[in-house]
Amino acid sequence: MAKAASKKAWDWDSRIGRRLKLRDLHILSVVVRLGSMAKAASQLSTSQSVVSESVASLESALGAHLLDRSPRGVEPTIYAVALLKRGNVVFDELREGIKDIETLANSETGEVRLACPEFLAAGLMSDAVDGFSRRYPDIACHVVEADVSTLDFHQLQERAIDLMVTRVPNAFSDEDLNVEVMFDDPHRVVVGAKSKWAKRSGVKLADLADEPWIVPSSVIVSAILKEAFEAQGLKVPAEKVITSFILMRNHLLASGRYITVLPESVLRYNARQWALRALPIELRSKPQPIAIVTLKNRTVSPAVQLFIDHLGTVAKAYSRRRS
Repeated sequence: MAKAASKKAWDWDSRIGRRLKLRDLHILSVVVRLGSMAKAASQLSTSQSVVSESVASLESALGAHLLDRSPRGVEPTIYAVALLKRGNVVFDELREGIKDIETLANSETGEVRLACPEFLAAGLMSDAVDGFSRRYPDIACHVVEADVSTLDFHQLQERAIDLMVTRVPNAFSDEDLNVEVMFDDPHRVVVGAKSKWAKRSGVKLADLADEPWIVPSSVIVSAILKEAFEAQGLKVPAEKVITSFILMRNHLLASGRYITVLPESVLRYNARQWALRALPIELRSKPQPIAIVTLKNRTVSPAVQLFIDHLGTVAKAYSRRRS
């Protein structure tokens, strides 16, 4: 059995893979359609001898007779009919492939597939996608949530997305990834406008130790809070609500009862709509930057490159407003 399989592979390489040419297959299809080698040569702007050589080359590679001659011209044999039936599929797929290439080469059509954590989707990325879709209405943006519980880039590695926008550790690098840092995104202590702390001056972390806190289910944020309280010799407050849903945190903060920690980008894009206030408390922890992550040695489409360029512009404008 193994010997037979090896023989088939050898036959494909020697008789088909190296000898069968798409040009010859195309010439055969024209001959069959017109029923004449002379007519095929005329339509293809070549000589009849070239047409004959192409058909002979196919017959030699396949080991089968492809054309029968008659007073009316030439007719396909059963072998030629079988070959051209499959060959038409090949040419059809190639035509579609060329259309795909033309679409990809047109930077203002196509799609962008990206992933980001929810906190970026609640602000910066919504702003970026909205501006991009207004400028390039024929490019579709597919946005999915990135897994930030661990530094996991499987969505990129499995080619399910074109790029990821996420928080990365300082000086992060990976041999398989391109990492383009955009800006730092520090965390702020935030309350709602109805909170008793919203208008008080001189609020300190110690004042908030016994208040109801909403704590994101994030190792990064938990560590920031723990470090901030312990640095002042304070007990880390009990977690009253644990959730990473930005929408839920915003709703709860609006009630005036709760305190939480939000990335500055979320606060900037949500403060007015949800009446949020940042308290004048420094958390001291060095923020992990927000970066665009793509695969190395993978050519992105023009549409994706347009989005990356646009996102860079949005990030720069955001950084200028912060400063």
